[in-house]
Amino acid sequence: MSKDLNPEEVATDVLRIIAENQKKDISLVTIDSTFEELGIDSMDAVNIVFAIENEFSVNVPDEEMKNIRSVRDIVEGVQKLVAAKPPTGPEKAAA
Repeated sequence: MSKDLNPEEVATDVLRIIAENQKKDISLVTIDSTFEELGIDSMDAVNIVFAIENEFSVNVPDEEMKNIRSVRDIVEGVQKLVAAKPPTGPEKAAA
């Protein structure tokens, strides 16, 4: 994804990815949901992380994956990774 996203857009996209991956209505997936509440096991979590890595063109370190237990954990982690990415496209020329 080439456009720069603000933290709220990242959160919205992560919630959507989790809902799609788990085949749940997006209204059931909130920032405060735990993986246990959503029935997400370790294999589901790996699939969600892969989908997020593809969507945002980021790499979630293995150490980080071990600490993900809730939607908030994954949203905050992705927000940090997206914020740390170098600018792309026209923004890069202006930087």
